Amino acid sequence: MSDVEAIRVERALTRIRRWMAVLAVAGTGAALWVEGPAWGAGFLAGALGAMANFRWLEQLAAGLDPRRAARRLRWAVLFGLRYVLLGAAAYVIVKLFGFSGLAILAGLLVAAAAVLAELVYELFHAGT
Repeated sequence: MSDVEAIRVERALTRIRRWMAVLAVAGTGAALWVEGPAWGAGFLAGALGAMANFRWLEQLAAGLDPRRAARRLRWAVLFGLRYVLLGAAAYVIVKLFGFSGLAILAGLLVAAAAVLAELVYELFHAGT
């Protein structure tokens, strides 16, 4: 990958992280306003899980670099365990704190929505 492409990818990842933060705050506020604290907290918990999962995927992709082969096994194990960890966290949050499971699922969609927002941004700014 050339330096120009690497800079472009890093800028896109930065925008996706910003989109996730904006969507997490907006979604949490909307859930609080419409459905109450249990939904707001559930959405926030799901959004934070989505952000953590996105970060883990970024680190996994960076770990595929042949120059960083020593750390591959650790990331392969974490990659396999990430859904178990997210599922366990969601279970504890729903059962222990009483947050809405649907709100958590909605919050987990923050990363997908951020990627779609970045896609639209790239479509409109492709030539610049």
